[in-house]
Amino acid sequence: MGIFRKTSPRRSQLRKNIPFDRFRQISRFVNRDNLLSALIWVAFVVLCVAVLSFDFDGRPVYRTVILTSILVVLVCVVALLYVAHYQKRLIKNHARAVSLAALFVLLLAATKLVALLFSHTCGATGSAVAAAIILSLAYDQRFTMGVCVLFAILAVFAVGSQQPEQLSNINLLLTMLAGVMTCCFSLQEIRTRMKLLKVSAVAATMVFLTATTVGLLAEGGKSVDVLSSAGYHAGITFLVGLLIQSLLPLIEKALRVATSMTLLDYSDANQPLLKRLAMEAPGTFSHSLLLGSIAEAAAEAISRNGLLCRVGAYYHDIGKLNKPGYFAENEMGSGSKHKELSPAMSQLIIVGHVKDGIEMAKEYALPMVLRQFIETHHGTTLIEHFYHQAQKQTAKKVRSKASEPPAESEFRYPGPKPRTKEAAIVMLADTVEGAVRSLAEITPTKIEAVVHNMAMKRLQDGQFDGCEISLRELSQIEASISKTLAAHYHGRIAYPLRPDIPASEQTGSDAPAGKNS
Repeated sequence: MGIFRKTSPRRSQLRKNIPFDRFRQISRFVNRDNLLSALIWVAFVVLCVAVLSFDFDGRPVYRTVILTSILVVLVCVVALLYVAHYQKRLIKNHARAVSLAALFVLLLAATKLVALLFSHTCGATGSAVAAAIILSLAYDQRFTMGVCVLFAILAVFAVGSQQPEQLSNINLLLTMLAGVMTCCFSLQEIRTRMKLLKVSAVAATMVFLTATTVGLLAEGGKSVDVLSSAGYHAGITFLVGLLIQSLLPLIEKALRVATSMTLLDYSDANQPLLKRLAMEAPGTFSHSLLLGSIAEAAAEAISRNGLLCRVGAYYHDIGKLNKPGYFAENEMGSGSKHKELSPAMSQLIIVGHVKDGIEMAKEYALPMVLRQFIETHHGTTLIEHFYHQAQKQTAKKVRSKASEPPAESEFRYPGPKPRTKEAAIVMLADTVEGAVRSLAEITPTKIEAVVHNMAMKRLQDGQFDGCEISLRELSQIEASISKTLAAHYHGRIAYPLRPDIPASEQTGSDAPAGKNS
């Protein structure tokens, strides 16, 4: 009876849609980014197998290649899953993925070369420490440790046991991990030239202690070569730090990252863009300096990169250099040039400073990490002043059939919205500083009210949707900004005579009131 049972129309429709849904799921997975990432992964596996299989130990080549391929595929599959879980951007950022793969292949080849030429395993320790230092500059601590552990496994098999007195595989792995973990935990940022040298010295000490301990345990405390071997491992660890110190600018350009030392260089007032800003748009320059202090304190309140916020704030308004006179902070007592323009034209000029800033950043080769503050410091917010002016002009022409109310989308910045918490902090600080400056009387209570209202306004407008900022962090940022602004606009004791009038021309009635100014 079940054979001749009729199928309902709904079930028939679902059966027809099953192939389409499966095809859509497959096409969603098999896209251009995933295919290119797969090709990069395959190329990396092939190169690693070629490096690890290059040996002269007398074993059949095919056996070495097969066993090495199995090992490399297993390790690389784990690495691929780890990258997909903690650094998804590498799937789309193919240039960064190629740089990372090339770095590992180069270090693995150097490890193999040192092992074959000098019959020593210290090259593995040096390459692992080099990977840890370089990746600590470009990625977070967790990702660096995980990837370096996987690289250390490959490096151990790259050197093997070269001599009887050398460290065994497990002892070599422990020695390498000692250097890797020390660098990962010690090297969070580089603000001074001595930082990398200090980290290298500490890592060399940890490597020496670890290599000596595991060597003595393996030899039963009788081997006199243990200290010599540990010295080689510690020495190459320190030399790697010196080498990376000298090559740091090239490494930053290759990986497209900016260390704290680079940010400090760009915070120098003698930088061409900042010098131009101080000369041609002094009001904007003063505003940027104040904004940098506000944003740095707010970022540190939520344990983010305060230095990045400060330097990003210095450059966020460089686009105003093209038309500095059209911005209020640069008017210097002269009348506003926007009185002669329509709201639509004024809106184009105001919005244009973001695009001009990005063009200037490219022209002066600013790091990518600083360009985000230029393009996101307004997000997609509404230019309220000129939007309301356009509404008023439209209301006066309401009898005319040709007049239409202005669209709100026409008076919004093009974006994008902030993608990092540092960019969101600069956006909020920029908005709040301008709003507080417009107050007739500035008090701590009014500052707190303005900061909270502007933060809620940006939150409800969806400006923080792309940076994953929490309400708790937003509250901490509000408190920090309020405190910094209150300290900046602090009260002063009133002068006995008005400072803007010569003392000889003042009378008793000219003296200011007793309130603070």
